[in-house]
Amino acid sequence: MYSPLIQQLLDALRCLPGVGAKTAQRMAFYLLERDRRGGETLVTALQNALQKIGQCERCRMLAETSLCEICSKASRDQALICVVESPADVVAVEDSGSYRGRYFVLMGRLSPLDGIGPDELGTHMFEEQIAGGEIREIILATSATVGGEATAGYLATLAHNHGVTVTKIAHGVPVGGELEYVDSNTLSRAIAARRVVDVD
Repeated sequence: MYSPLIQQLLDALRCLPGVGAKTAQRMAFYLLERDRRGGETLVTALQNALQKIGQCERCRMLAETSLCEICSKASRDQALICVVESPADVVAVEDSGSYRGRYFVLMGRLSPLDGIGPDELGTHMFEEQIAGGEIREIILATSATVGGEATAGYLATLAHNHGVTVTKIAHGVPVGGELEYVDSNTLSRAIAARRVVDVD
């Protein structure tokens, strides 16, 4: 039905989360019929982002420099680390306005069936940071899913082994919910009401 180039475009658009066949078709046809200049702008922006954006050497947040904007700020509490699953979670916590420490971005959660283990989450970097003795508290802000809870438990054990206090956000973050979809007021209260994590 489609020419090879249109089919290639449709397949490329479908790699995006939440984009199915109909949505991809709508996007492709809009760009080709009505906004080719916008399509060119999109291509340029995407190429630049893919070429120039990497990960912060300290927290693994998406960044264009060796240290992200948050890690490079001396005004942040360097002894406090909030562990999140994705860059979108960093944005959500920052929008809450209730947190002034640093972050560690896992870029996922433990999922053995999907081949995601501790190495894929950068836990060696996490352990190196907490082993230095400068970290006062780790805030676990992983999602309230099975994978998120398993990840939190694993990281809590690592932190306890190095004598670091571990807390977990609470109150208002729904079980099974993704952090990036929680409103800023709820998230602000969750961070303020975090609790100590016990490891048996």
